[in-house]
Amino acid sequence: MIGMGTARKWFVSINYIVLVLTGLVMMLPFVNILAGSFSGGKAILQGSVTIFPVDFTLANYASVLNNIAIWKSFGITVYVTVLGTTLNLLFTSTMAYGLAKKELKGRSFFILLVLFSMIFTAPIIPSYLLVKSFGMLNTLWALMIPGLIGAFNLIIMISFFQSIPEGLTEAAKIDGCNEYRTYWSIVLPLSLPSLTTIGLFYAVGHWNGYFSAVMYLRDPGLYPLQVKLRQLIVDNDAANVMQSVQMTLQSAEGIKMATIIVATVPVLLIYPMIQKHFTKGAMLGSLKG
Repeated sequence: MIGMGTARKWFVSINYIVLVLTGLVMMLPFVNILAGSFSGGKAILQGSVTIFPVDFTLANYASVLNNIAIWKSFGITVYVTVLGTTLNLLFTSTMAYGLAKKELKGRSFFILLVLFSMIFTAPIIPSYLLVKSFGMLNTLWALMIPGLIGAFNLIIMISFFQSIPEGLTEAAKIDGCNEYRTYWSIVLPLSLPSLTTIGLFYAVGHWNGYFSAVMYLRDPGLYPLQVKLRQLIVDNDAANVMQSVQMTLQSAEGIKMATIIVATVPVLLIYPMIQKHFTKGAMLGSLKG
């Protein structure tokens, strides 16, 4: 008979193999797009590009990076991501700090409302009318204010704040700190892992935001990068991006692939730098003692 130790080793080994193979399969489309972004137009049109570039060229990236409209959309996306994430963290953490107080009157009712919003989301037409009534149509505020506080992220923050020893906040009050000072000087510095976790959630949501921009924005000059990317892929606007370069060096499909890589790489570069805090924050938010 196979011992428990041997069976566990086999299970772990098979588990790792399955996960690695699954990860490789999921990476293949991205690798194919990456290879196509560095390939010549003729090779792409002939379908000869797999996981390695064919007729290596930087012409696709030259057209994307030299296009003013794409750079403007990129800047708008960065602006919305940075400012929107900052506002998200500020309002989510302050609301979570209040709801983490067990002595707060009506606390259960407010938490119930938060849970209700996780299950039942507002329909499109009422959401549109609400944004319109606040005068945010065709402004970048429409991409940030409606989703200012995410219910799931709020629950994570509440759980994390409740895991902070009450002795710390009580000691701060004894030293003369009011609630605002305790929040800024004691609670927030201790909450860096949790803030990093939900900050990543918010930032990725803003960076990949598409539906809100399509629904609330009418000025093409305010379109974020994802909407511009959609125009290139669906509306075939890549032909407008192409400069006077021969099709053997460049194609509309190659420009689309290069644009996808440009829109994806920033998130891929940021995540490894905060991965340690992200993992720690996710665990701390779930270990309420």
